[in-house]
Amino acid sequence: MNSESIQEDQKNNTETSEAGDNSSLTKVQAELAELNDKYIRMYSEFDNYKRRTARERIDLMQSASRDLVVALLPVVDDFDRAEKAFEASKDLEALKEGVKLVHHKLKSILSQNGLVAMESIGKEFNVDFHEAITNIPAPSKDMKGKVIDEVEKGYLLKDKVIRFAKVVVGE
Repeated sequence: MNSESIQEDQKNNTETSEAGDNSSLTKVQAELAELNDKYIRMYSEFDNYKRRTARERIDLMQSASRDLVVALLPVVDDFDRAEKAFEASKDLEALKEGVKLVHHKLKSILSQNGLVAMESIGKEFNVDFHEAITNIPAPSKDMKGKVIDEVEKGYLLKDKVIRFAKVVVGE
């Protein structure tokens, strides 16, 4: 009878072990499903975040462009008035003064939006800001390697070059 009870105990232990294995397997599968669900939700959230920020960036750029155009409309109006004045007026000095005022207004609006004209003449040639159109003999020794003339002005927009100055360099 002893051997029968040992076999029965082993059978009970095996059944208990299998039940424990099934229980832990079920637990691991549930944990895996939960983690997979969290992963899918997080991936979806990140994808939505990327789309939202891209849309916000586009909106910001459009808004900035709109603001600049709205700021430039008075200058367009001034040019329209100047054009009418050219047809009607014979006073050349008044026309010149009007064009100067419109030019100043335009430069002021661009300056308020971060545009800065580069000062190049007499400065050391720098490839980060200048594009050399030609080299000419320097008028003096101290002008060698420096900008002698500016063919086209260069501009910075909020400390970034948006147009290189086209310059003549002394050699």
